[in-house]
Amino acid sequence: MITVSITSILTKVRNNEISVDEAEAQIKLLRFKEISEIARIDCHRSERTGIPEAILAEGKSSGDLAMIVEASLTGDVRILLTRVSDAQLHELESRIDPPYMVWNERARTLVCGTVPANKTGGRVGIITAGTADIPVAEEARVAAEEMGCDVDLIYDAGAAGIHRLFPDLGRLIEKGVDAIVVAAGRDGTLPTVVAGLVPVPVIGLPVSVGYGAGGKGEAALLSMLQSCSVLAVVNIDAGFVAGAFAARIANLAAAGHCLKTQ
Repeated sequence: MITVSITSILTKVRNNEISVDEAEAQIKLLRFKEISEIARIDCHRSERTGIPEAILAEGKSSGDLAMIVEASLTGDVRILLTRVSDAQLHELESRIDPPYMVWNERARTLVCGTVPANKTGGRVGIITAGTADIPVAEEARVAAEEMGCDVDLIYDAGAAGIHRLFPDLGRLIEKGVDAIVVAAGRDGTLPTVVAGLVPVPVIGLPVSVGYGAGGKGEAALLSMLQSCSVLAVVNIDAGFVAGAFAARIANLAAAGHCLKTQ
């Protein structure tokens, strides 16, 4: 759907008040696809912000979710669905058959696409404190990969056995990662440690692992917010946000590297 205000934009072009490029940028801000009465798909989010349209499956009926995906799979697109239930996955598999369909059981993400993902040259590192943090970290991984980044992983390297971290951390830096996501539950100290050791931006990802006082990721979140090291922090279990933010940093860095070599 394109709103009627496109007429005023085109009128400005005709009157030489704005350029064609400016008009194109403004029109992209106005475009969305309306699906029945249940959803409005942002058709140009990736072009506008560098972050793909992602569909949160949680809270949606299987039928509504399938309708949204079916309507979205037009043209050269890739769609990322997060927090997909077994029932929703079954409904989608029975109704759609795109050329690319990748299910990540740990992250509970589903990627549906008509084209392969484009590589940007960006590189993201992802570290977890414990094995229980992996599902949220995998959501971050999928988001970063969908934004064209290569992802390097270090899993189960928490502060309780910090010696597990150092050999692989050096390898991560040698590979030239542009940003690192560190997922941790419980006391949430690992992101602070990593941020004090590496020369690239670190994103703390608190995970709802832990029990008793400060459980459900609350202690991890507060610990990261009080970090002595310079650290960006996302919300509890916000794997997509952490991965997308890291990928934005990595993609901007990759674009800068390309300019320097030209």
